[in-house]
Amino acid sequence: ELGWISKVYVNRPAVVRHAEQIKKWKTLKGNWQAAWLLKAVTCIDLTTLSGDDTPSNVQRLCFKAKHPIREDLLKALDMHDKGITVGAVCVYPARVSDAVNTLKAAGCDIPVASVAAGFPSGQTPLETKLAEIRLAVEYGAREIDIVISRSLVLTGQWEGLYEEIRLCRAACGEAHMKTILATGELGSLANVYKASMIAMMAGSDFIKTSTGKEVENATFPVGIVMMRAIKEYYWQTGHKVGFKPAGGIRTAQEAVTWLMLVKEELGVEWLTPELFRLGASSLLGDIEQQIFYHVTGTYALQHELAMA
Repeated sequence: ELGWISKVYVNRPAVVRHAEQIKKWKTLKGNWQAAWLLKAVTCIDLTTLSGDDTPSNVQRLCFKAKHPIREDLLKALDMHDKGITVGAVCVYPARVSDAVNTLKAAGCDIPVASVAAGFPSGQTPLETKLAEIRLAVEYGAREIDIVISRSLVLTGQWEGLYEEIRLCRAACGEAHMKTILATGELGSLANVYKASMIAMMAGSDFIKTSTGKEVENATFPVGIVMMRAIKEYYWQTGHKVGFKPAGGIRTAQEAVTWLMLVKEELGVEWLTPELFRLGASSLLGDIEQQIFYHVTGTYALQHELAMA
């Protein structure tokens, strides 16, 4: 429906002003903060996307995914029997089997997500992208994070972008598909809104801000624009699409602010792992540190918390 995006206009000063107000929101304290932090944990895609990933560090990541917060800390909060785990484990296609086998051996049903489709640049032929998606699904990935070709956005080839994402969606089969827009490389907030709409029209289950490899990753102005697109799409179709900010989210306070923004823009029904994820590799460590402080009144020493 090109008519939906042909006359899109984004009031950038108003968006930036709203984003600055978000940064001034009051910090939650006490049990309220602990509750929001545990909610954030359940929405994390615990990620390792390094060139030196090995089976052993993926196994360690999977263990942390199943036990994201120390058991004694959860008992102190009376949350030890609530089955708190992260939302998913995210790895490269070559490491999917390692993650799937480790989680299966641990008797854990945490889904494995895999980046694909020429991640992170998107500068590979479409046939290669589709083959990579199919392989990741074959290896056992239940979620696929694809990345769009930014050139299609920058040159206004909206129908071409739609077709590329549609074919990726078909290649995913029953796996959920998150579409990474790489917003820091799209040129304008209007392009972010248009790309969000096209991605949803083409069947994306989630739209995601960044690969984490761009110079500019998840920012509040971009998040606001993407969530407004999700809201508009929901009004038009009745279909809920998930949102995932990723890249540069490292502190517990940032995670809570993103949760609060989602609650403000989309409502509490989006505050579930089915409709909201946080893409992060180091975030969980800071959240666990803050929960440790809430329970004990002191900050943990380096050896007291397991590596994330």
